[in-house]
Amino acid sequence: MDYSLGVRLAAEFIGTAIMVILGNGSVANVDLKGTKGNGSDWMLIAVGYGCGVLIPALMFGSISGNHINPAFTIGLAVSGLFPWSEVLPYILVQFAGAIVGQLLVVAAYKPHYDMTTNTQHVLGTFATINATKSKFNGFVNEFLGTYILTLGAFGITHAPFFAHNAGTANFGVGFLVAVLVASLGGPTGPALNPARDLGPRLVHAFLPLKHKGSSDWGYSWVPVLAPICAGICGIATYKFFFL
Repeated sequence: MDYSLGVRLAAEFIGTAIMVILGNGSVANVDLKGTKGNGSDWMLIAVGYGCGVLIPALMFGSISGNHINPAFTIGLAVSGLFPWSEVLPYILVQFAGAIVGQLLVVAAYKPHYDMTTNTQHVLGTFATINATKSKFNGFVNEFLGTYILTLGAFGITHAPFFAHNAGTANFGVGFLVAVLVASLGGPTGPALNPARDLGPRLVHAFLPLKHKGSSDWGYSWVPVLAPICAGICGIATYKFFFL
């Protein structure tokens, strides 16, 4: 079934919002003071992000393609697999969804934001931070992670093995994201998605949080540019060898 652009944009908006709520919500549960999950390990965050991609994929994969990531949208367009005329609308609603999703995370955890005095923990529930304050390391990490994400997600959803079972393919994509967070999340988070990082970082910059600290704008270009470059390369790699 073919869906109108408006319907597909609604799916991208809602899907991106859900991804941020489940993903950054899991970070908030681990890092903010006084939560039931405070002090839990990294695997809770990996599961949160994995399901944050899986649930929208099951809901909207057959409607909008469930890009929920500008790096994926741009990568498809560069390889001639998505119309350029729809790139900007997709990206705009992805960013809008990320912003709304982050606002809902803050609403859900507001008392715990007020209790948390560690400004790095607060920022980490919005956007990524390089653990060693290295832009070069951050770029390498985000590029590698997003390259595997886009190559893997496109490969899984187009694999002949899943041709008649798209639901199982979506579970594979969710598992891929969870593993990427578990295995490559140490240096940066990671973002793997410009909207997931920049949208919430804007929210962090403008909200009057009690213990906000810096939004780290000097680093902010890394989780935007690196995923876009990697998305272009990841999709192009799969197209070159397998399509």
